[in-house]
Amino acid sequence: MLFLNAVILGIVEGITEFLPISSTGHLIVFQRFFPISEPGDGFSEVFIVVIQLPAILAVIGYFWGQLWPFQRPEPGNLASAIVWPTMLLWTKIVVAVLPVIVLGFAFKDAIEDLLDSPVPVGATLVIGGLVLLLVDWKRPPVTIEHASQIGFGRALAIGLFQCLALIPGTSRAGATIVGGMLVGTTRTAAAEFSFFLAIPTMLGATLVSLRGKNFDFTGSEWGLLLIGSVVSFLTAYAVVVWLMRYLQHGSWRPFGYYRIVVGIGVLIYFLAIAPGGADS
Repeated sequence: MLFLNAVILGIVEGITEFLPISSTGHLIVFQRFFPISEPGDGFSEVFIVVIQLPAILAVIGYFWGQLWPFQRPEPGNLASAIVWPTMLLWTKIVVAVLPVIVLGFAFKDAIEDLLDSPVPVGATLVIGGLVLLLVDWKRPPVTIEHASQIGFGRALAIGLFQCLALIPGTSRAGATIVGGMLVGTTRTAAAEFSFFLAIPTMLGATLVSLRGKNFDFTGSEWGLLLIGSVVSFLTAYAVVVWLMRYLQHGSWRPFGYYRIVVGIGVLIYFLAIAPGGADS
Protein backbone atom coordinates (compact mmCIF):
# COMPACT_ATOMS: atom_id res chain seq x y z
CA MET A 1 0.00 0.00 0.00
CA LEU A 2 2.83 2.43 0.80
CA PHE A 3 4.33 1.93 -2.66
CA LEU A 4 0.96 2.81 -4.21
CA ASN A 5 0.84 5.90 -2.00
CA ALA A 6 4.34 6.84 -3.19
CA VAL A 7 3.16 6.60 -6.80
CA ILE A 8 0.08 8.71 -6.06
CA LEU A 9 2.06 11.40 -4.27
CA GLY A 10 4.64 11.41 -7.08
CA ILE A 11 1.87 11.95 -9.62
CA VAL A 12 0.35 14.73 -7.51
CA GLU A 13 3.74 16.47 -7.22
CA GLY A 14 4.45 16.14 -10.94
CA ILE A 15 1.05 17.45 -11.99
CA THR A 16 0.75 20.33 -9.54
CA GLU A 17 4.30 21.70 -9.26
CA PHE A 18 4.22 23.84 -12.39
CA LEU A 19 0.50 24.45 -12.71
CA PRO A 20 -1.00 27.41 -10.82
CA ILE A 21 -2.89 25.17 -8.40
CA SER A 22 -0.37 24.74 -5.52
CA SER A 23 1.69 21.57 -5.21
CA THR A 24 2.28 22.14 -1.49
CA GLY A 25 -1.44 22.56 -0.85
CA HIS A 26 -2.32 19.38 -2.73
CA LEU A 27 0.39 17.35 -1.02
CA ILE A 28 -0.69 18.55 2.43
CA VAL A 29 -4.22 17.35 1.70
CA PHE A 30 -3.30 14.14 -0.16
CA GLN A 31 -0.96 13.03 2.63
CA ARG A 32 -3.97 12.86 4.92
CA PHE A 33 -5.53 10.19 2.71
CA PHE A 34 -2.37 8.55 1.28
CA PRO A 35 0.22 8.61 4.10
CA ILE A 36 3.74 7.53 3.24
CA SER A 37 4.82 6.76 6.80
CA GLU A 38 3.75 6.90 10.41
CA PRO A 39 3.07 10.45 11.65
CA GLY A 40 6.05 12.13 13.27
CA ASP A 41 8.80 9.78 12.08
CA GLY A 42 10.37 12.37 9.75
CA PHE A 43 10.38 10.25 6.60
CA SER A 44 7.18 11.73 5.20
CA GLU A 45 8.59 15.27 5.37
CA VAL A 46 11.82 14.21 3.61
CA PHE A 47 9.84 12.29 0.98
CA ILE A 48 7.75 15.33 0.03
CA VAL A 49 10.86 17.50 -0.24
CA VAL A 50 12.94 15.00 -2.21
CA ILE A 51 10.34 14.32 -4.91
CA GLN A 52 10.48 18.02 -5.84
CA LEU A 53 14.02 17.57 -7.21
CA PRO A 54 12.98 15.38 -10.17
CA ALA A 55 10.37 18.01 -11.08
CA ILE A 56 13.19 20.57 -11.29
CA LEU A 57 15.17 18.21 -13.51
CA ALA A 58 12.14 17.87 -15.80
CA VAL A 59 12.11 21.65 -16.40
CA ILE A 60 15.87 21.74 -16.97
CA GLY A 61 15.59 18.90 -19.47
CA TYR A 62 12.73 20.48 -21.40
CA PHE A 63 14.25 23.98 -21.60
CA TRP A 64 17.90 22.92 -21.84
CA GLY A 65 18.45 24.67 -25.16
CA GLN A 66 17.22 27.98 -23.73
CA LEU A 67 18.98 27.71 -20.39
CA TRP A 68 22.49 26.34 -21.08
CA PRO A 69 24.69 29.47 -21.37
CA PHE A 70 27.72 27.88 -23.05
CA GLN A 71 28.64 26.60 -26.49
CA ARG A 72 31.73 25.31 -28.25
CA PRO A 73 34.27 28.19 -28.25
CA GLU A 74 36.02 29.49 -31.33
CA PRO A 75 39.70 28.54 -31.51
CA GLY A 76 41.72 30.83 -29.23
CA ASN A 77 38.66 32.74 -28.01
CA LEU A 78 37.21 31.37 -24.77
CA ALA A 79 34.82 34.30 -24.45
CA SER A 80 33.01 33.05 -27.54
CA ALA A 81 31.86 30.04 -25.52
CA ILE A 82 29.45 32.22 -23.52
CA VAL A 83 25.95 32.69 -24.92
CA TRP A 84 25.47 36.22 -23.64
CA PRO A 85 21.67 36.51 -24.10
CA THR A 86 21.27 33.34 -22.03
CA MET A 87 23.70 34.63 -19.41
CA LEU A 88 21.67 37.86 -19.25
CA LEU A 89 18.50 35.81 -18.75
CA TRP A 90 20.13 33.99 -15.82
CA THR A 91 21.11 37.33 -14.30
CA LYS A 92 17.46 38.39 -14.40
CA ILE A 93 16.45 35.08 -12.82
CA VAL A 94 18.92 35.70 -9.98
CA VAL A 95 17.45 39.17 -9.43
CA ALA A 96 13.94 37.70 -9.37
CA VAL A 97 14.81 35.03 -6.79
CA LEU A 98 16.36 37.44 -4.25
CA PRO A 99 13.08 38.61 -2.60
CA VAL A 100 11.90 35.10 -1.74
CA ILE A 101 15.32 34.26 -0.27
CA VAL A 102 15.14 37.24 2.09
CA LEU A 103 11.51 36.79 3.11
CA GLY A 104 11.77 33.01 3.22
CA PHE A 105 14.44 33.16 5.90
CA ALA A 106 12.69 35.96 7.77
CA PHE A 107 9.37 34.12 8.08
CA LYS A 108 10.59 30.51 8.01
CA ASP A 109 9.16 29.55 11.41
CA ALA A 110 5.77 31.15 10.82
CA ILE A 111 5.49 29.40 7.45
CA GLU A 112 6.33 26.00 8.93
CA ASP A 113 3.52 26.42 11.47
CA LEU A 114 1.03 26.56 8.58
CA LEU A 115 2.37 23.58 6.64
CA ASP A 116 0.42 20.92 8.52
CA SER A 117 -3.00 22.58 8.42
CA PRO A 118 -5.33 22.07 5.43
CA VAL A 119 -7.68 24.91 6.41
CA PRO A 120 -5.33 27.77 5.40
CA VAL A 121 -4.61 25.79 2.24
CA GLY A 122 -8.32 25.66 1.36
CA ALA A 123 -8.70 29.40 1.94
CA THR A 124 -5.69 30.37 -0.18
CA LEU A 125 -6.77 27.99 -2.95
CA VAL A 126 -10.07 29.86 -3.21
CA ILE A 127 -8.52 33.33 -2.98
CA GLY A 128 -5.81 32.44 -5.50
CA GLY A 129 -8.39 31.05 -7.89
CA LEU A 130 -10.39 34.28 -7.81
CA VAL A 131 -7.23 36.33 -8.42
CA LEU A 132 -6.20 34.09 -11.33
CA LEU A 133 -9.62 34.49 -12.95
CA LEU A 134 -9.57 38.26 -12.51
CA VAL A 135 -6.05 38.71 -13.90
CA ASP A 136 -6.70 36.43 -16.87
CA TRP A 137 -9.89 38.33 -17.66
CA LYS A 138 -8.71 41.90 -16.99
CA ARG A 139 -4.98 41.92 -17.60
CA PRO A 140 -2.80 44.77 -18.90
CA PRO A 141 -1.96 45.00 -22.62
CA VAL A 142 0.68 42.49 -23.72
CA THR A 143 4.07 44.09 -24.37
CA ILE A 144 6.34 41.06 -23.84
CA GLU A 145 6.10 38.05 -26.13
CA HIS A 146 9.01 35.97 -24.79
CA ALA A 147 10.55 35.39 -21.36
CA SER A 148 13.93 36.63 -22.61
CA GLN A 149 12.40 40.10 -23.21
CA ILE A 150 11.55 40.62 -19.54
CA GLY A 151 13.69 43.43 -18.11
CA PHE A 152 15.33 43.62 -14.69
CA GLY A 153 12.59 45.75 -13.15
CA ARG A 154 9.83 43.43 -14.28
CA ALA A 155 11.87 40.38 -13.25
CA LEU A 156 12.13 41.85 -9.74
CA ALA A 157 8.38 42.52 -9.71
CA ILE A 158 7.67 38.90 -10.62
CA GLY A 159 10.09 37.85 -7.89
CA LEU A 160 8.12 39.91 -5.37
CA PHE A 161 4.93 38.16 -6.45
CA GLN A 162 6.68 34.83 -5.92
CA CYS A 163 6.96 35.72 -2.22
CA LEU A 164 3.19 35.23 -1.93
CA ALA A 165 3.86 31.51 -2.49
CA LEU A 166 5.45 31.34 0.96
CA ILE A 167 1.83 30.99 2.17
CA PRO A 168 0.85 27.31 1.70
CA GLY A 169 -1.84 26.88 -0.95
CA THR A 170 -0.97 30.06 -2.83
CA SER A 171 1.10 28.28 -5.53
CA ARG A 172 4.55 29.46 -6.58
CA ALA A 173 3.63 28.95 -10.23
CA GLY A 174 0.34 30.80 -9.77
CA ALA A 175 1.97 33.76 -8.03
CA THR A 176 4.71 34.19 -10.64
CA ILE A 177 2.32 33.69 -13.56
CA VAL A 178 -0.03 36.34 -12.18
CA GLY A 179 2.96 38.63 -11.64
CA GLY A 180 4.14 38.02 -15.18
CA MET A 181 0.79 38.83 -16.75
CA LEU A 182 0.41 41.96 -14.63
CA VAL A 183 3.70 43.31 -15.98
CA GLY A 184 2.55 42.71 -19.55
CA THR A 185 3.73 39.26 -20.63
CA THR A 186 1.82 36.75 -22.72
CA ARG A 187 0.52 33.64 -20.94
CA THR A 188 3.31 31.61 -22.54
CA ALA A 189 6.06 34.06 -21.54
CA ALA A 190 4.68 34.18 -17.98
CA ALA A 191 4.76 30.38 -17.79
CA GLU A 192 8.30 30.19 -19.24
CA PHE A 193 9.71 32.69 -16.76
CA SER A 194 7.86 30.91 -13.96
CA PHE A 195 9.56 27.66 -15.01
CA PHE A 196 12.98 29.31 -15.17
CA LEU A 197 12.52 30.97 -11.80
CA ALA A 198 11.46 27.64 -10.30
CA ILE A 199 14.93 26.14 -10.83
CA PRO A 200 16.94 28.19 -8.30
CA THR A 201 13.93 28.75 -6.05
CA MET A 202 12.96 25.10 -5.68
CA LEU A 203 16.54 23.87 -5.60
CA GLY A 204 17.44 26.30 -2.82
CA ALA A 205 14.27 25.56 -0.85
CA THR A 206 14.84 21.82 -1.19
CA LEU A 207 18.43 21.99 0.03
CA VAL A 208 17.45 24.20 2.98
CA SER A 209 14.58 21.87 3.90
CA LEU A 210 16.86 18.81 3.82
CA ARG A 211 19.56 20.41 5.95
CA GLY A 212 19.97 18.52 9.20
CA LYS A 213 17.48 15.78 8.26
CA ASN A 214 18.12 12.17 9.24
CA PHE A 215 18.61 9.93 6.18
CA ASP A 216 18.98 6.70 8.12
CA PHE A 217 16.16 5.04 6.18
CA THR A 218 15.32 1.40 5.62
CA GLY A 219 15.63 -0.28 2.23
CA SER A 220 11.88 -0.03 1.74
CA GLU A 221 11.93 3.69 2.47
CA TRP A 222 14.71 4.26 -0.07
CA GLY A 223 12.57 2.32 -2.51
CA LEU A 224 9.64 4.63 -1.81
CA LEU A 225 11.87 7.65 -2.47
CA LEU A 226 13.03 6.14 -5.77
CA ILE A 227 9.51 5.34 -6.95
CA GLY A 228 8.15 8.74 -5.96
CA SER A 229 11.05 10.52 -7.65
CA VAL A 230 10.76 8.62 -10.95
CA VAL A 231 7.00 9.15 -11.09
CA SER A 232 7.42 12.83 -10.20
CA PHE A 233 9.96 13.37 -13.02
CA LEU A 234 7.93 11.61 -15.71
CA THR A 235 4.70 13.32 -14.69
CA ALA A 236 6.27 16.78 -14.40
CA TYR A 237 7.93 16.50 -17.83
CA ALA A 238 4.63 15.45 -19.43
CA VAL A 239 2.83 18.36 -17.74
CA VAL A 240 5.40 20.91 -18.95
CA VAL A 241 5.11 19.60 -22.53
CA TRP A 242 1.32 19.70 -22.37
CA LEU A 243 1.11 23.14 -20.75
CA MET A 244 3.37 24.86 -23.28
CA ARG A 245 1.18 23.51 -26.07
CA TYR A 246 -2.06 24.31 -24.27
CA LEU A 247 -1.10 27.96 -23.66
CA GLN A 248 -0.76 28.64 -27.38
CA HIS A 249 -4.56 28.89 -27.46
CA GLY A 250 -5.84 28.22 -23.93
CA SER A 251 -6.31 30.45 -20.89
CA TRP A 252 -5.66 30.18 -17.15
CA ARG A 253 -9.36 30.28 -16.30
CA PRO A 254 -9.90 26.50 -15.96
CA PHE A 255 -7.16 26.45 -13.32
CA GLY A 256 -8.84 29.33 -11.48
CA TYR A 257 -12.17 27.48 -11.40
CA TYR A 258 -10.40 24.30 -10.30
CA ARG A 259 -8.71 26.09 -7.39
CA ILE A 260 -12.02 27.52 -6.18
CA VAL A 261 -13.86 24.18 -6.34
CA VAL A 262 -11.05 22.26 -4.62
CA GLY A 263 -10.52 24.96 -2.00
CA ILE A 264 -14.22 25.00 -1.09
CA GLY A 265 -14.17 21.20 -0.92
CA VAL A 266 -11.17 21.23 1.43
CA LEU A 267 -12.81 23.82 3.70
CA ILE A 268 -16.10 21.93 3.85
CA TYR A 269 -14.41 18.62 4.60
CA PHE A 270 -12.01 19.79 7.29
CA LEU A 271 -14.32 22.36 8.93
CA ALA A 272 -17.68 20.58 8.72
CA ILE A 273 -17.35 16.88 7.86
CA ALA A 274 -14.10 16.00 9.69
CA PRO A 275 -13.19 19.05 11.80
CA GLY A 276 -10.81 17.05 13.98
CA GLY A 277 -8.67 16.21 10.97
CA ALA A 278 -7.74 19.84 10.46
CA ASP A 279 -5.62 19.82 13.59
CA SER A 280 -4.13 16.35 13.41
